[in-house]
Amino acid sequence: MNYFEKMMKKQIAPADPVAKRPFFYLLQEKEIFAGPRSDNRGVQFLYMDNGRLIDSAKIAGNVKDEAMLELLKTTQGLRKMVHSIGVSVSAKERDRKVDFIFQMYGKTDVYHSGTVISHTMRCDGIEQVYFLDEENWSEDDKEPGQIRFEFDTPEVLATVNIKLYLKDGFDAPEVIEDSDIDYDSEAYKNMIAGSLLSKGNAAAVKKVIDKARNGENVTFAYIGGSITQGAGAVPIHTNCYAYQSYKAFADKYGSGDNVRFIKAGIGGTSSELGMIRFERDVLNYGTSVPDLVVVEFAVNDEGDETNGVCYESLVRKILKLPQPPVVLLLFMVFSYDWNLQDRLSPVGYHYDLPMVSIKDAVTEQFLFSKEEGRILSKNQFFYDVFHPGNIGHRITAECIMHLFEEIDSEDVNSKDIHIMDNKVQLPQDAIIGADFEDVHLLDRQDNAINAVIDCGDFNGRDSELQSVERDKDVMQTPQFPENWLHTTGDRPFVMKIKCKSLLIIFKDSAACDVGKACLYVDGSLIATLDPHEVGWVHCNAKIMLDDRESHEHEIVVRMAEGCESMLFTILGFGYVV
Repeated sequence: MNYFEKMMKKQIAPADPVAKRPFFYLLQEKEIFAGPRSDNRGVQFLYMDNGRLIDSAKIAGNVKDEAMLELLKTTQGLRKMVHSIGVSVSAKERDRKVDFIFQMYGKTDVYHSGTVISHTMRCDGIEQVYFLDEENWSEDDKEPGQIRFEFDTPEVLATVNIKLYLKDGFDAPEVIEDSDIDYDSEAYKNMIAGSLLSKGNAAAVKKVIDKARNGENVTFAYIGGSITQGAGAVPIHTNCYAYQSYKAFADKYGSGDNVRFIKAGIGGTSSELGMIRFERDVLNYGTSVPDLVVVEFAVNDEGDETNGVCYESLVRKILKLPQPPVVLLLFMVFSYDWNLQDRLSPVGYHYDLPMVSIKDAVTEQFLFSKEEGRILSKNQFFYDVFHPGNIGHRITAECIMHLFEEIDSEDVNSKDIHIMDNKVQLPQDAIIGADFEDVHLLDRQDNAINAVIDCGDFNGRDSELQSVERDKDVMQTPQFPENWLHTTGDRPFVMKIKCKSLLIIFKDSAACDVGKACLYVDGSLIATLDPHEVGWVHCNAKIMLDDRESHEHEIVVRMAEGCESMLFTILGFGYVV
């Protein structure tokens, strides 16, 4: 056999037999950004636990078979169905190396006892296929936990695809390729216009526009959950809806650098925490005076113990400021077309606030095929089940700008509005409740109420905290660093305080060495606080008492029996006098 015949024979043989297996996308053309870490490396985290792997299979992979989706709940099920994983990464520097890591969470120790699939690959866009049977599997695997792309330098932009190739006996659904979005079409413009739920007090909004247009300083502030933090945006600090809408407003109505930007989003938290940290994170303890505040908790407040009282308390807290800003209510949406708009929008109508609904804008058209008029798919809008991707963040920013443009185009005289006495301007009666409208933060540094504290064995400081990108920063800021950490011992934390309402903020964690703490108010056990309740490093606010009158109270936090040598962190308190 001559050389030519040998080469022809090689070409006849299949070069990649795995590609012939059925597959579905887990990620399809998703942008990633290597967020900077303290070790000067860059990492993109993609969390797959708590059903997020299943939702990715639905959104990106078009998987509808309930039996297949059920198998994705556990590592055992994943191994039963999936033959191999195909991964491709594309970056500007094609020779750049990246570590692809698929981590299983463990039963015994979430972050340390499960299998870690790890492979180094190039960012050249060529798919690498990793066979599951060749991995060294742990017997302690519980569920697929997270995917990471780790770079040796931060701030790398890349695009990734992940395919799950199936074993014999499993059929993959039809692969749906997304088509380009026509941003100039009338259908797209009508979709954006559909987000305008209410203009509210248009004259107040117009006053902010005119102020910026006249060259005066204007401050935009955003408070909310992970979407406001920028989750799903790549890069997170400049492609998030908050930055994009601020920048669009500044470019259209400002005169250079006269529009200031405050971003105060914390992932996984509700208005229950937002109302406590508003003075710190938005007002910067009185040094910042916002002209407009966007409030985004419509997909975070399911865990709000008060079913809207905390949300309305935050709104009233903002409106009661000496120079009341415009409060714009933003209603985001999850991939399964859910939010709390029906519960929270009455607050906006009650106070005549502008409201923008992303749910109203995009969810109906998701039901259509391209031929029936679909403008974009869920895979294009969402980064994962909870967060919009770059396209979703862009659409959100455009919806906010549409509100401004509509009001600016109308015959509204901003001189007609003036700052009135708050008692006149603000309705006396709340529509849901306002028990916490005067709430303040108390932590190790800020104790304006002069509560008497004996921290006992809660005398350490926790530095392993939930961290977020604030304002325009790409680096993360640890939240509630002035805390009280228990490491060992049975001496309780004791606080004497005069108040009518009180909340505690404590740290959640998946670590094995954290324990439960018992919370007592005036000698009565109120709750047992479990840091494993959420399962990741997270700020958790809980109501301790809510009375009509202010009284002296003794608060005791004591480690639960058997947990005296375990960690527990009190991040702070929220109090109403």
